[in-house]
Amino acid sequence: MRHDCDGRRLPIKLDSTSNGEVAPMPLEPVHLRANALAHRAADANAKRLGLSRRRLLVSAAGAAGTLLAFNEAYAAAGRTGGFYEIEPTAALDVEQAAQRLGSREFIFDVQGHFVGRNWQGRHGLGGVDQFVKDVFLDSDTDMMVLSFIPSRRENEYLPIAEAAAVQEIVSRLPRGQRLLIHGRVNPNQPGDMEDIAALASRWKVSALKCYTQWGPDGRGFFLTDDIGVRMIEKARGVGIRTICVHKGLPFGRQSYEHSTCADIGRVAKMFPDVNFLVYHAGYVQTAKEGPYDPTRSDGVDRLIRSVEEAGLGKGSNVYGELGSTWRMLMRDPDQAAHVVGKLVKHLGEGNVLWGSDSIWYGSPQDQIQAFRTFQISREYQEKFGYAAMTPRLRARIFGLNGAQVYGLDVEEVTRRAAADEMGRARAAYEPDPHFLTFGPKTRAQFLRLRAAHGHQPG
Repeated sequence: MRHDCDGRRLPIKLDSTSNGEVAPMPLEPVHLRANALAHRAADANAKRLGLSRRRLLVSAAGAAGTLLAFNEAYAAAGRTGGFYEIEPTAALDVEQAAQRLGSREFIFDVQGHFVGRNWQGRHGLGGVDQFVKDVFLDSDTDMMVLSFIPSRRENEYLPIAEAAAVQEIVSRLPRGQRLLIHGRVNPNQPGDMEDIAALASRWKVSALKCYTQWGPDGRGFFLTDDIGVRMIEKARGVGIRTICVHKGLPFGRQSYEHSTCADIGRVAKMFPDVNFLVYHAGYVQTAKEGPYDPTRSDGVDRLIRSVEEAGLGKGSNVYGELGSTWRMLMRDPDQAAHVVGKLVKHLGEGNVLWGSDSIWYGSPQDQIQAFRTFQISREYQEKFGYAAMTPRLRARIFGLNGAQVYGLDVEEVTRRAAADEMGRARAAYEPDPHFLTFGPKTRAQFLRLRAAHGHQPG
């Protein structure tokens, strides 16, 4: 094995890495204890099984033991609203662990990232080969949407031409079309609105991605503002009926109001034939989520309230997406239970979408394994009316909901996949994941990255 031969990295990552849009959040004592318990369990379990630490940790038993250690640390800290539902024996039984944590769903990640050649060195990232390995070999991801981050036109993380080139390379893989791409549009930036027609006709994008909090002068906008409405109308005019909008994970105080979901319900009602994918589901990383509070002015509650105020209810054209949000919720099972529980309860079980925001967090496999085993406690189910995390519900969130939004025929996709070379390559692949993350891990790294990219957090 080329990576981490001594097995010092855990397969489920609790660290301070951010997606580069917000400042990293240091680990709390409970997370340090969780990691310490996981390392201790890895030592003991490897000895009992007669394996090296590395061999154990790349197996499903290593992931099971890590998640069980997290359960122990969270329970000791009184965080019992959610937990990872794994039999304790799975940490010592590779086959049992593989059955519990192994692939069983169609996984469609609606928020993936890649950076262009000019930025790969700044992040310690390789090229397309590493992207393919991290996403399609070292994780159970079946399909992904390649998304964008806000940027000035002259200093893009990922130019559309490079995104299309990555898509073309990946689509040549034996498993067929596995990557969709967005078109980045900041309608308050000169030139972007004029690009919408070309994004549809030349680049064949599947959706538009925008950041309402961002602007070249630091000032954002609401989707219900004239500029937002014009963007949506132009998109509809060229056949684009999916708008992905960053909400939550605020960049700072500047234009904070535009980071909230106050406009989502109103604009969704204005355009009932357009799907609005609310990236991060409005989650604010510096504030705790609890039971639904309709008086709250931001966070996931503001998304729910906006939809309900517009009279849209469950099953509307508004979807809550979990990229980065789930990764942060892995640090607090109480908040995880509230966020996932609220989204399913108020938006509907068909309106929650899987996203990982990787490759900022390395391979998304650890997020997948954590979500695959996450359960909302019976206490929270009864007290707050949250649904249990059943295999059916997980399957919807993992991929079936996103497939419906993007018009994918899951049966056709999986039928092609079952008979192609990529499936065989996966079966023959000996896992050698690096368990690394690539986003900034300290505030100093974050600020240097933002400065290099031409803007400062507000």
